[in-house]
Amino acid sequence: MNSINKYLKALGLITLLMLTGSTWAQSGEASTAGSIEFYIVMGFVFVTALVVLAVAVVILKLLRLMVKLQTRKEAEARGEVYEEAPQRSWWSKFLTEANDAVPVESEETIMLDHNYDGIRELDNHLPPWWKWLFYGTIAFAVVYLAGYHVFGTMPLQLEEYQSEVAQAEKVALARKADTPVSDINEENVERVTDQALLDNGREVFISNCAPCHKEDGAGGIGPNLTDKYWIHGGDIKSIFKTIKQGVPEKGMISWEPLLSPDEMQNVSSFVMSLAGTNPPNAKGPQGELYEPELEKGVEEPTPTDSVKVVEASM
Repeated sequence: MNSINKYLKALGLITLLMLTGSTWAQSGEASTAGSIEFYIVMGFVFVTALVVLAVAVVILKLLRLMVKLQTRKEAEARGEVYEEAPQRSWWSKFLTEANDAVPVESEETIMLDHNYDGIRELDNHLPPWWKWLFYGTIAFAVVYLAGYHVFGTMPLQLEEYQSEVAQAEKVALARKADTPVSDINEENVERVTDQALLDNGREVFISNCAPCHKEDGAGGIGPNLTDKYWIHGGDIKSIFKTIKQGVPEKGMISWEPLLSPDEMQNVSSFVMSLAGTNPPNAKGPQGELYEPELEKGVEEPTPTDSVKVVEASM
């Protein structure tokens, strides 16, 4: 028994060391939080704790073995036959407790009196987990009925949906307020003369329109944009409408899904600024002659060399 006491003292000492290490680790966490050293120390403490736990398990198994040997030795000293009690696994014990099962040797106590053609039945109890689950469903049903249908403290599906829709509409309105959408259309569009806006229109034109009209507007697959002849009208509203709606029969797509109203206004104004630039290798006239009216605040462009215009804009 002295040996057992020594092992118990050793186990207590190991447990004390583990608690001390945990305290040291907590103080280290407070002093070195966020540093690499802290994580290294915590990793070391974690590995050490695992090792100590493994050692403790081994010691416990050794203690059980020593107790078993000591008990057998004492039984032999008394002249008795030592019989080891059968060991049940933890899973077997768990199933017995969970199902409230009666041991096989005690099944006669729950035997029913009635005989079914030589077959006897056992009056087993329902498993406790099943009964508590059943009671839980009853409690849940009572709470659900009271909360949703009696007191109305919890919203039904339709009410919850309407609440979510209302919340989404508020978020959408707030987003629109933060990023207002331009209401420019073909009815109220105006020609812009600000150089920054024209530069934006030139960038949009080069990125999207140049493949068909060339960068200088001389025309290629599409018509020449620098002369006075227009197929769909040469005023700002007609050009904006053509860009917005496109000309599907001629292969020109609608740019409304790809460009904002401001961008379409800017590129329309840039296209009008190309009038009279006389680019080299310009495509022949197409459409009807259009004589623009002098707009307020917009001077009639002076014919010049388009090469110089493109170089200056770049």
